[in-house]
Amino acid sequence: MARSLTLRNLPDDLYGRLQQAAQHHRRSLNHEAIVCLELALPPQAITTAERLEQIRTLRHSLPTEAAFTPGQIDAFKREGWGCFCLSSLNRPTFRSRNA
Repeated sequence: MARSLTLRNLPDDLYGRLQQAAQHHRRSLNHEAIVCLELALPPQAITTAERLEQIRTLRHSLPTEAAFTPGQIDAFKREGWGCFCLSSLNRPTFRSRNA
């Protein structure tokens, strides 16, 4: 069940950093705050077997036609391409960090 939280007396500097991070990640301020809280307060540790099962489930949910070879990924990194996205046609595209 989702709950609401109101933050009061948030320091201006902290608010500014949160706002910058939200813009950088293209998230709403609320979503950025949730992501930050999730990272700062991780759930209880899970076993290696549970983590591997999560990875396998994620891997099987990805479209196979969007796969890149490790060599292609390394080449994209060297060229400064950092953000992977799937287009509306489920074709993999990369956006430059500078774009």
